[in-house]
Amino acid sequence: MAVLAPLIALVYSVPRLSRWLARPYYFLSALLSAAFLLVRKLPPLCHTLPTQREDGNPCDFDWREVEILMFLSAIVMMKNRRSITVEQHIGNIFMFSKVANAILFFRLDIRMGLLYITLCIVFLMTCKPPLYMGPEYIKYFSDKTIDEELERDKRVTWIVEFFANWSNDCQSFAPIYADLSLKYNCTGLNFGKVDVGRYTDVQSEHITSHQAASFPDPVQRWQGGHAAATD
Repeated sequence: MAVLAPLIALVYSVPRLSRWLARPYYFLSALLSAAFLLVRKLPPLCHTLPTQREDGNPCDFDWREVEILMFLSAIVMMKNRRSITVEQHIGNIFMFSKVANAILFFRLDIRMGLLYITLCIVFLMTCKPPLYMGPEYIKYFSDKTIDEELERDKRVTWIVEFFANWSNDCQSFAPIYADLSLKYNCTGLNFGKVDVGRYTDVQSEHITSHQAASFPDPVQRWQGGHAAATD
C-alpha cells in the first residue's frame, strides 16, 4: 500500500504534470538534469569521452559514476519524504540531479564541468520558474490596504499568506493555497495574500517572532479584526 498510493497519485496527476513540464523553464531544467546521462550514453558523443571501465567502453557508466548516482537517489528519496506536491518532488529531483551532473562532469573533465556550471548560471539568470496563474478566490493586499480590509467587517475571518515571488516554497504552496480558497471561501471566511518582497514593512507589523523561521511563507489568521493563533 505504501508503494501503491504514490503511484496512484502520480497517475492521477499526469495531465496536470504534462502541462507543467511543457513549460520552457521545466523543459530546460529537465535537459540540464539529464545532461550527463545524454553525453555518456548517446553515440557519437560518448565515443570521445574518457572512461575507467575495465572493458574500455566509453558509452557506459563506470563504478564511481554508478556510486554517485546511487548516492543522489538516496538523497532525493530522503528530501522527498517532506514534499507535499508533485511539483516539489520533481523540483528536488531537478536540483540534486544538477549537483550530481556538475560533480560527474568535473570528474570527467574540468573543462566540461566549467561549461556545465556556466550553462546552469545562464539558466538561473534567464529562466525564472513560472508563477501560479490558476483560479483562486484570494484578495491581494498592499501595505496600505491590509489593515483597512481586515478591520472592515469583524464577522469575517481572514486567512492571510505572506509570500515572496523569489521563494520556491511560496511558489510550491501557491496552488495548494488557491485550492483551499476555492473550496472554503465563503461569506464568513476569506483568503488573502501579501507580497512581503514588495511590501517589506508588512513583515514587521504582522509577522510575529515565533513565525520568523517559516518566513516568507507563514500563514496568519485574523478573527474579529485581530490576529489569532495559528499553531
